[in-house]
Amino acid sequence: MSGAIGSQLAPQLVLGWSDWLGLFVHYMMLSLMSLGGAISTTSEMHRYLVEDKGWLSQAQFSDSIALAQAAPGPNVLFVALMGWHVGLNTGSLPAAFAGVAVTMFGIMLPSTIFTYQVSQWGHRNRELRAVRAFKQGMAPLVIAMLLATSWLLATAGPDRSSWPLWALAAVSCLVIWRTRLHLLWMLAAGALLGALGFV
Repeated sequence: MSGAIGSQLAPQLVLGWSDWLGLFVHYMMLSLMSLGGAISTTSEMHRYLVEDKGWLSQAQFSDSIALAQAAPGPNVLFVALMGWHVGLNTGSLPAAFAGVAVTMFGIMLPSTIFTYQVSQWGHRNRELRAVRAFKQGMAPLVIAMLLATSWLLATAGPDRSSWPLWALAAVSCLVIWRTRLHLLWMLAAGALLGALGFV
């Protein structure tokens, strides 16, 4: 079982289809409970994977969270690492990939469908007073969070006085504010300028 994180490995597992289905259904349930993000359900994941089923060791569980939090990217990656370890503990590399798929689809599918349905409902009922009030109240909060994130990202690099970076940020703000250009086009332009070495 080389490649596993953590010094204490769970014993070699034998998982049947019902076990994989149970893991998937459990993560689907956790998806609907994870209002604060997937990280808010870690205690239930620990109970299920370590204490109840014994599919992960304590070290694998803790290392999965620590590695995912330290790595760049969304913090939900710890769910993929847990699935990886469950599959890897069977002694099979294909099962490790299956573990990633089962846990990630389980944690993402219900919340994604729920978010999509709520956004569709909000769009259909955009003229309702409550929907308009919610959108107007959330707009300043979202803008403030984006500005705070932008500030953190802009001042975190080694060259904080990079005028091209600040110019790009200012132009992006103006374009977003004054046009209806989709944000993905702005992200693509920033990625292209970064790839070409301008920022």
